[in-house]
This record gives sequence, C-alpha cells and structure tokens, in this order.
Amino acid sequence: MGLLRMKERSRLSGTISVPGDKSISHRAVMFGSVARGTTRVDGFLPGADCLSTMECFRKMGVEIRQEGPTSLVITGKGWEGLKEPREVLDVGNSGTTIRLMLGILAGRPFHAAVTGDESIARRPMDRVVRPLRLMGARVEGRAEGSFTPLSVRGGGLKGIHHQSPVASAQVKSCLLLAGLQAEGITRVEEPALSRDHTERMLTAFGVKVKRDEKGVAVEGRQTLFARDVRVPGDISSAAFPIAAALITPDSRLRIRNVGLNPTRTGILDVFRQMGGEIEIRHSGEWCGEPVGDIIVSHSSLKGMEVGGEMIPRLIDEIPVLAVVATQAQGETVIRDAAELKVKETDRIAVTAALLRNLGARVEETDDGMIIRGGTRLKGNRCDSHGDHRIGMAAAVAGLVAEGGVTVERAEAINVSFPGFEELFSRL
Repeated sequence: MGLLRMKERSRLSGTISVPGDKSISHRAVMFGSVARGTTRVDGFLPGADCLSTMECFRKMGVEIRQEGPTSLVITGKGWEGLKEPREVLDVGNSGTTIRLMLGILAGRPFHAAVTGDESIARRPMDRVVRPLRLMGARVEGRAEGSFTPLSVRGGGLKGIHHQSPVASAQVKSCLLLAGLQAEGITRVEEPALSRDHTERMLTAFGVKVKRDEKGVAVEGRQTLFARDVRVPGDISSAAFPIAAALITPDSRLRIRNVGLNPTRTGILDVFRQMGGEIEIRHSGEWCGEPVGDIIVSHSSLKGMEVGGEMIPRLIDEIPVLAVVATQAQGETVIRDAAELKVKETDRIAVTAALLRNLGARVEETDDGMIIRGGTRLKGNRCDSHGDHRIGMAAAVAGLVAEGGVTVERAEAINVSFPGFEELFSRL
C-alpha cells in the first residue's frame, strides 16, 4: 500500500469495527510473557508495532503461539522464565515496546541489547533511563543513554519515588514494571493523569496496585498470574472514522466494541464540545477496561481551545482533531502539546504542513497550533512521513478535499490500523 487514494465523499454510513487496542495488545503480550501460566489473548492487534513486541519476547525464550491473526496463546513461566537473548532486541517503530520492555529488562539478571528504526533512534530514552539507573539498573547507550541503541544489564533493583516531569504512560509503566522486580515500594507521580491501561491490566493479572489522585505505587517482588485477555477496539483508531463521519455530509456510523477508558476518551469529549453528535452505549468491561459502541453523525462544528489536562487524554488524536478543526466554524487553539514533537515525527510541524498543503489556514506555536476553520480543502499529494497517524489524518482530509488526497508511504498506516483502506472503501 505505497499510495492510498482517498476520494471526496458525499456520505458515510454503516456499522463497523476497528482493530484491537494497540496499547492493550502490547501489554497483553508483555504481561502474559512474565506471568505464571497460560494467557489467551483475543482481539490482538496484528500491526507492526505489536508484532515487534511479540518477536522481542520470543527472543527471550517465551512461547507465543498465534491461533489466527488476532488470537494468541502465551505460555509464561514468571519473571525468571525470561532468558538472556542471543540476538539484539529490535523494537522496530514502537516507542511503547522499547520503554515498557526496558522496565522489564532492568529487573532481569542478564544482559540485553535493544535497538529500533530511525524514528526510534530520534526519540528520547533518558526519561526512563535516568530513573532506572537510580533504581540500580546499568543502562548505557548513545549520548549517555539518551538514545538507542541501548545496552541493559539488570537485577538488584531498589524501589524509588519518581516525580515525572511529563504525563507519560510509557514512563509510568516502565517504572512500575521495574518496581515489581525491586525491593521496596516504587511510586510514580505525574503532572496530569496519563492513560492507565498498565494499572488496570496489572490488577487483572493479580498485582496489588495502589492509586490515588497524585500517583500510583507498587510493592516489589510481586508475581503475575495468567488470565484471558479480550482486547477492545482502539479508541485512537476509532477517532479516524468518527472524525470522518463528523465532517462528511449526511454521514452516520456505528463503531462496535470500542475501549472507553476515561484516560483515553478525551477526543470524544472535545468533539462533543465542538458540537459533535456522538452517542455512547456502554456494554460492559473487558479485563477491567470499559467497552461500548459509539454512534456518530455528521454535525455542525465550532472551534474551541484544547489544552491542559485534556492533552494527555487525546495526545495521539491531535492530527485528526486538527483536520476536523479546519471544517469547524471559528478558531481552534491547541496548546500544551509539546510532547507531539517527540512522537514518530514532530507531529506539530508535520500536521501543520499537511494541512497547509491542502489549503488550510494553520499557524504553528511552540506547543501546538492555531487552526482557522471553515476552509474548503483542496486535493493534493501528502506524505505520511512514515507516521501512521499522519497518514490516516491525511486520508480523512481527503474525504472533504476537492479532488481528494493521495497519501504517499501509506504502508505506515498498518502500524495501528491494518485494513484501513478496505474499511473506508466499504462505507
């Protein structure tokens, strides 16, 4: 799928499902690999990032059997079941894989080398390397451990109290996973609440997790016990058809069995505040995660300001939020989103350039952007820059751009949304 051509559309309708949640799929593989017993996973996302996680744990001796593309059987033998890998652990494009896996490796009494692709080589690792060193892990790498490739020799950890300067589920999860192997208590506090999939799934795997308004803590030397995991649809993937229905005339979509974790549903809250007609029908919980259907219709939207504690709840959805903002009346201001600069790409710069390429009026700021809405987009060729969310945002813009949009390097979309093009072709 080197090129994806998205034509302007007059209507979208139907009932659809989106791929399994990427964050939960990563954790299901990792936690199942270090748990005692057999973990069965249904709804696994077979995207490139999650497959990288699976391959890394196979290299550490974990038996992971695929029974179809979205079903896994993981035979775990506890923390001590992980073996020193003979090969370098390659995380590909996955920041979640490398940061969470570093927390696991920090507690293992062996050596491991970890690397990734060019995008990973640019992403800051010191935010987890420094606290892991304080816990007793020996981590070395390029620029004093700030960037990959990294070398880890783990074991002998002691719990710490860490105040993270950023609200990051990856940082928090890394330190909690290290803390479960350490002596004493490990506590992580954040400036705002980040997504809590790790805490929910650890609890489901039998771990005692203490949470309060300021942070989360675990006591060391705890064992995980295997359990079945059913993965809901990814809200970050659902954001793209939701956005498409909001801005495409005469549209109405129902998206089935989507994860509705409140630390992830900021995009729904913002779309509703902009005037979006969105109905949520809850259907229960899967492994501690709330799940339900989302029904969305074309809506008359207005611009708004988005910032503060809302940003961690929709950080991955900002590129498609910016696309929607071009079709809203008035001005949309996105602030406090500097974290976007260290994603797969600098998503502030790349999103702004993408929209300007389509005729939108967008101004970059140090920590976000200002989008002046009510713009009739003009079709053009757009580059994903190898970033799956940029590629999908460009495709959604094509639905309302005169002449449509051609997305270059569209294969990046498979990282989180295999079948994206086919799904939209059916609507």
